[in-house]
Amino acid sequence: MLGTFFGLCLLAVGAFVALYVLVDVPAANATAKKQSNVYKYSDGTLLARAGEVNREIVDLDVVPEDVRKAFVAAENKTFYQDQGVDLKGSARGLFNTVSGKGKQGGSTITQQYVKNYYLTQDPTISRKVKELVIALKVDRRMDKDDILAGYMNTAYYGRGASGIQAAAQAYYGVDAKDLDLSQGAYLASLLQAPSQYDWAIASATGKKLVTERWGYTLDNMVEKGWLDDSERAGMTFTVPREPRAAPGMEGQAGYLVEAADEELERQGVSEEAREAGGWTITLNIDKQRQKELEKAVDRQLESQLDREGNKIDATVQAGATSVDPTNGEVVALYGGVSATRHWISNATRRDYQPASTFKPLVLASALENRSKTQSGSLIGLDTVYDGTSRRPVVGSDIPFKPQNEDGRSYGDISVQTAMDRSVNSVFAQMVVDVTPSTVKRTALDLGMPDKGFPAVPSITLGTMNASTWDMAGVFATLDNHGKKVNPHIIKSAEHRDRVAKPVDGTGGQAISRSTADTVTRSLTGVVDNGSGHEADSAAYDAAGKTGTSENNKAAWFAGYTPELTTVVALYGESAEAGGGQVTLTGTANSGRANGGGFPARIWADYTRGALNGGSAATFDLEDVEHGESGITQAPVTPPARTGEPERTQPPGTEPPARSPSRSPTRERPSAKPAPSRTTEPAPSASTTPPAEPTDPAEPTAPVDPADPPDERPGRGGDGPLGQ
Repeated sequence: MLGTFFGLCLLAVGAFVALYVLVDVPAANATAKKQSNVYKYSDGTLLARAGEVNREIVDLDVVPEDVRKAFVAAENKTFYQDQGVDLKGSARGLFNTVSGKGKQGGSTITQQYVKNYYLTQDPTISRKVKELVIALKVDRRMDKDDILAGYMNTAYYGRGASGIQAAAQAYYGVDAKDLDLSQGAYLASLLQAPSQYDWAIASATGKKLVTERWGYTLDNMVEKGWLDDSERAGMTFTVPREPRAAPGMEGQAGYLVEAADEELERQGVSEEAREAGGWTITLNIDKQRQKELEKAVDRQLESQLDREGNKIDATVQAGATSVDPTNGEVVALYGGVSATRHWISNATRRDYQPASTFKPLVLASALENRSKTQSGSLIGLDTVYDGTSRRPVVGSDIPFKPQNEDGRSYGDISVQTAMDRSVNSVFAQMVVDVTPSTVKRTALDLGMPDKGFPAVPSITLGTMNASTWDMAGVFATLDNHGKKVNPHIIKSAEHRDRVAKPVDGTGGQAISRSTADTVTRSLTGVVDNGSGHEADSAAYDAAGKTGTSENNKAAWFAGYTPELTTVVALYGESAEAGGGQVTLTGTANSGRANGGGFPARIWADYTRGALNGGSAATFDLEDVEHGESGITQAPVTPPARTGEPERTQPPGTEPPARSPSRSPTRERPSAKPAPSRTTEPAPSASTTPPAEPTDPAEPTAPVDPADPPDERPGRGGDGPLGQ
């Protein structure tokens, strides 16, 4: 019998040696290395988490030392002395498994780490034997602190949280680095039974048990000399907060995350690398400005739409991008009603035309290249053009004669007035004078996307495709005195293994300061006196341009102050399956939804909020180029048209003078808390009721006291191809 006993012992030892030799440490299991990507606002507060597993791996030195010791005290007091296994606990676990008595207990931290990281949770004999062998090998190969870090990062804490960082957020709303000892002791105690010990759903018994285990953990720390008796005596249990849903992709979060992911892709972080998780991505999005943009869209547009009962209102999509012109940071973005309801981001989509928001680029190209009219006059703000509607351009091999809005003719008007009223015929001739290829080159230098749009006269009406993101970059470059601005949404993107290269928010001089400042001077007139008057306010100094594409399928307002550049657009998108572009006419029962309406009102409402009620900053403009006055060519007499207004001035004379820019003596708020929303409510459709339009589908002209009552120009002067 003694021989048999020793024989069996030798056989067991031999079998174990064989297992030790044959069982290798495997690669990590698929789940153990998965992490979520964490997206944060610019101030570091959480925006969203994305990924299959709610886990963010952190280094051990990030976790406070007393919290680390709490985990050791709770799970494995001898962790720093043992060989990685607890033979008694393992034997007990094997017996319980064989006898059907349920879950194993008594595993060391090393064994639990092996189970979580290398194996599975299956309670089988083979898995438990492998766990024992691999734990011995891991303990010999790895530093104890690395094992502890692996354990804390792979353990499941309940509430969908894997790892100490996600658990700290789920139970206490803080990062792991900010846990105190009482909170850490609870999380360490929780691991024994996450569902039973979650305070929010625990029974009275569960609460009693976890409280006792919390005390047991702290007592063990006193026993090990890691905690003073007096400090232990004064500690109280910290109740976790109520469960909250992890920030998801609803609302604007999904659009912001999508824009960040697309930028990471451009910076060389592949989709595969992103999906592996572990990225902490801090955006340039200003939390307060983001809220102001969302509220502005709600107040000025959504509150006036009947999406359920009105077929036209159901087609309206809004998008916006707001950029800091000094550094290119995208500080706010509006992608649509919700990323879970409308999958395409209206802020970054490029399937609609920017319309007359392109006209300032035509002027910029004329100024930058010192272009001249057909009669040899240098083009500037005072240069006079013929504003007759459907006037054929001169000097082009491609015939072109666009119609002004409402078919209105203006006679001989200055470039400044043509910009104020967005007169198509003037800019049609200007693009020919500059040459379309030269204009296109300037547009690309300013940041227009190169999608192969043809260099033909019609580009003056913005017939290419662009997004609010693209146009925000273009107008921010004008705002930045011609120095190139590259919109970017990521402030930093970090992973344990790498850091993504940040975008350079500014570049070289795209156009001269003189050119950019002259265009800005012109665009202040659009806000003061022209089609963008809905954006005008004493609360800020502003420049901008309206735009309405062919058949009213898109309406734009691109504007800026010295501190902020924002582009807002409305798109008509069919609500039927397959989508498709449709007209915006009739939106909120307001007739033609041009750029000077809803987009300009959204822009104004947002800008006041984003600037904390207002700003005393004014444009610092230098070297404004006025060009040479004079008629570009012999006036063209248009064919007789029913209802077409007569010219307001004889040929060859300048119309009544308008200030092309804001008066330097105009009062400005002396401090940012300048007019509040209560003293100056955001403009709305009801505050400026239109008069009877000449065409029921077209907007009404604003009253200009300089014009005779029967010869007032149409609103903005935009024609069917771009306001």
